[in-house]
Amino acid sequence: MSRDYYAVLGVPRDASAEDIKKAYRQKAKQYHPDANPDNPRAEARFKEINEAYEVLGDDEKRASYNQFGENWQHFQGGNGGGAHYSDVADIFESFFGGAGGARRSGFGGFHNAQAPRQGQHIERTVDISLREAFEGTRRIVNKGEREIQVQIPAGAATGTKVRLTGEGGAGSNGGAAGNLYLVVQVGEDRQFKRDGDDLHVDIKVDAFTAMLGGEVEVPTLARPLRLRIRAGTQAGQKLRLGGKGMPKLRGGGACGDLYARVSITVPAQLNAEQRELAQALRDSLG
Repeated sequence: MSRDYYAVLGVPRDASAEDIKKAYRQKAKQYHPDANPDNPRAEARFKEINEAYEVLGDDEKRASYNQFGENWQHFQGGNGGGAHYSDVADIFESFFGGAGGARRSGFGGFHNAQAPRQGQHIERTVDISLREAFEGTRRIVNKGEREIQVQIPAGAATGTKVRLTGEGGAGSNGGAAGNLYLVVQVGEDRQFKRDGDDLHVDIKVDAFTAMLGGEVEVPTLARPLRLRIRAGTQAGQKLRLGGKGMPKLRGGGACGDLYARVSITVPAQLNAEQRELAQALRDSLG
């Protein structure tokens, strides 16, 4: 692998064998999957730590690694792998139980076979509308013969997880049940577009209001608002309404912004007098 094994264990290249073993013990205990049941990255980190110690904890392999770097295995002699397997076993038996109850796991650690094990975590997708995400909503989840009412918080976005503690798979050996996670999926809205905590909406402004200034109505997910339009407003211009966007999840009541994009409208038909006036205005503008 291209990773620096010394960096993985956090030791200098001239570290002693005892320092390497000590660093390994600390990091292996920190990232062991049993200590990080909800963190899938910990397992990958744990594998890296084991791989680094398999090399740096063996004098012959370490010498080859120091000389040839990541290509050390191509130059390794006939000594097979696992030269210090008993060291690894001793370390994990001291962390996670004695030899009588320990078994080798699929990722290089040891588990106590009699220890309580938490049940499996379960995920389900729940679909909500943008307005429901704005206001917060509830869903009913069926768990066997039970119905559980779940509150989806205001400000939830696609990917937001709502945890139901203890509603996942059953534990073993007296271990706690896993959790049920509802993964939110927010649907598209016809009128509003969401960008994080901000919202975007198109508003129609007649040509004379755009030229002379005035007020227009702007829709929001709460209620329509009157917005002052400056004279000379251009098509495509975005007008910001601070704090009128989506509630910020765990934001203490704070909200994002609403951006209203101007779309200028003109009359579809003009009578003779109106056409003459429009022509005169165009001529006067050059």
